[in-house]
Amino acid sequence: MINVIGLGYIGLPTALMFASHGVEVVGTDCNEYLVTTLKAGRTTFKEAGLDELFGRAVDAGIQFTTDYQSCDTYVISVPTPYDKASKKIDPSYVTAAVGDVVSVCPKGATVIIESTVSPGTIEKFVRPAIERRNMVVGEDVHLVHAPERIIPGNMVYELLHNNRTVGADDLSVGERVKGLYASFCQGEIAVTDIRTAEMTKVVENTFRDINIAYANELAKICRSDGMDVHEIIRIANKHPRVNILSPGPGVGGHCISVDPWFLVGDYPGLANIILAARKINDSMPDFVLERASSIMKERGIVDSSKIGIYGLTYKENVDDVRESPTLQMLESMERHLAVDACKVYDPWIEDDIVLNQVHSMEEFLDGLEMVIVMVGHSQIKGKSEMFGDRVLLDARNVLGNDDNVYKL
Repeated sequence: MINVIGLGYIGLPTALMFASHGVEVVGTDCNEYLVTTLKAGRTTFKEAGLDELFGRAVDAGIQFTTDYQSCDTYVISVPTPYDKASKKIDPSYVTAAVGDVVSVCPKGATVIIESTVSPGTIEKFVRPAIERRNMVVGEDVHLVHAPERIIPGNMVYELLHNNRTVGADDLSVGERVKGLYASFCQGEIAVTDIRTAEMTKVVENTFRDINIAYANELAKICRSDGMDVHEIIRIANKHPRVNILSPGPGVGGHCISVDPWFLVGDYPGLANIILAARKINDSMPDFVLERASSIMKERGIVDSSKIGIYGLTYKENVDDVRESPTLQMLESMERHLAVDACKVYDPWIEDDIVLNQVHSMEEFLDGLEMVIVMVGHSQIKGKSEMFGDRVLLDARNVLGNDDNVYKL
């Protein structure tokens, strides 16, 4: 039996995938409301294919509880936030979960940490958390790191098809865990040591952050001299060895916007390109505001209450707002005492999480002269006509090239 600890964006799909492929699974979370919701037969966030996967897992016998189980294998998928001042990981959720596991697990149990951690976290924090309980790693408990590799909006497919990494002290334990993931994973599963597995996940997301930063810096350069960055990228990408990404309003989510800071925090003075990329991407919400301000002056729009912001999530067609560029932009506006002037709408967010949030396109557009499009949900993609004759700042380049559409 597997006890999956943490039933959020990563833990729940992972638990469901194991269960639907013949593995006995109990999912544990400290959030009683979340567990009650799952027991009632409802998922706790929107995700393509998740409800169907949930149904198959329930039929297969998956259980949900707030209690830790006594079993031979644990998968820990709890949050790993970072301190914005020090840029270092907060390992407290992981170490707390590991402490609770080792208090109930039998001798020889395997603890698999899926949570993304900075290189060295398991050595510096997780091993000591076990040793403080007079247990020997490698005898009483086996440690494994198998970092998740999926993205909201495509989780179910990527769980099945993405390659995986399994890091273990004992490669025979790693091979056993590889076999466990192979119950559903159709991608290649590499077995290595724990430190390499930790570093690999962070390096992957940092690579993506740096490439996004290059596109965003190009947007700033081109805007400064009146050039069309999207046309330049389109033509440059015709080169067989060039693949420049599209610029956007910033980077969100719990991976690309966070993981590079682990390297910056742990290797000060060495992670220079990484730091520069992080600064560029973090600056983009303010760049959007500057661009909006110049468009307002050009079009004679003086009343900020006539401005609307479309999109709260960090990417299209998900309900995940973690590190959202829109929330970053609203924080910047709040510092300038202007946040309460703009209406905000996102069709994927049902609860009120910001000021002046509305819940229909009709209510959103009423009285607006200009809309800042921060997220390219399928609701609006290629449909600039939905906004009528309003001025549009298309920060995601999803609305086409109509006369009333401005780009970054």
